[in-house]
Amino acid sequence: MRARKARILIVDDHPIVREGLVALLSRQPDFEVVGEAAGAADALRMVKERHPNVVTVDIALADGSGLDLIRRIAELDSEARMLVCSLHDESVYAERALRAGAVGYVNKQDATQTIVQAIQDVLSGRTYLSEGMHQLLVQRFTTGRKKSNATGVERLSDRELEIYELIGAGRTTTEISQLLHIGEKTVDTHRRRMKEKLGVVNNSQLASDATRWLMEHQKSCGSSCQG
Repeated sequence: MRARKARILIVDDHPIVREGLVALLSRQPDFEVVGEAAGAADALRMVKERHPNVVTVDIALADGSGLDLIRRIAELDSEARMLVCSLHDESVYAERALRAGAVGYVNKQDATQTIVQAIQDVLSGRTYLSEGMHQLLVQRFTTGRKKSNATGVERLSDRELEIYELIGAGRTTTEISQLLHIGEKTVDTHRRRMKEKLGVVNNSQLASDATRWLMEHQKSCGSSCQG
């Protein structure tokens, strides 16, 4: 009797990335790609209908946040194991993703075998992180670093960091409200809290700092962090 293949759902808003992952994973004898989704709404529907064993999720999605999607999938299907597959800097997002409910974080630019190994690891009940990120988390744990001792964007909540990135990308309050499905007053409240945490005096400085941070962040993770 043949062993049952692991069912995998791919969530990424870039068609070329989805196509590449489908091609890669379909070549693996133990994997079956049961669907692909560009955004959160389709992903949640497919999780309900197709019950994947593993869901690969990007941090940035066209219709919302990958971190939010991870939380929602965890509530919807406790058996699904979520692996972040993104260009976003793991030193910024990996710990947040794990707190949200993911069990691994892999960079899209890693070797194809690394992505396959990451999926195999999470299917086996292990957590997958790069060696560098593993060491960083151990260091944070052993030094007892807490949120109150964090600096810069580390002090921001997940939602605040999402909004900070969108501000850095030049998005208006109205656009942020529509993208994240929250009220404009809520966006303004997050702006105020971010200014307090970052020691910024006005919205212009917040936007300038966010733009600078986003540019540095993009350089650190490759030619583009939009994926």
